[in-house]
Order: sequence, then structure tokens, then C-alpha cells
Amino acid sequence: MEERIAILDEKIAKKKTEIAKLESQKYALTHPVSIRDLVMKAKQSGMTPNEIAQKLGIDIE
Repeated sequence: MEERIAILDEKIAKKKTEIAKLESQKYALTHPVSIRDLVMKAKQSGMTPNEIAQKLGIDIE
């Protein structure tokens, strides 16, 4: 009986992980992140435009 309970617990844990992934995907769809938002957050954190470009691997001259 304990073995069956352990198997069910394992299946429940797997489903919870799957649900968490789906919730994350749903959140990403309902709360899209734009480039403008990213740049604004980077600037708010004190990064300069050159630092942002450098982090992204972009060469601006």
C-alpha cells in the first residue's frame, strides 16, 4: 500500500511541475515584455546605453 501511495505522490509531483510550466507560459503570454521595457529597466538600474549594448554583444560606434 505504501508503494502505491509513493507512486501516486510521484505522479502528483510530476503533474504539479507540468502545471507550473503551463502557468509560466500563460503569464508570459498575458504579460509580454517589450524591448522598450527592458531598456527602461536597465536604465533605471543605472546602466548607460553603451553598457546595455555591450551586455547584448552589440558594437555601437
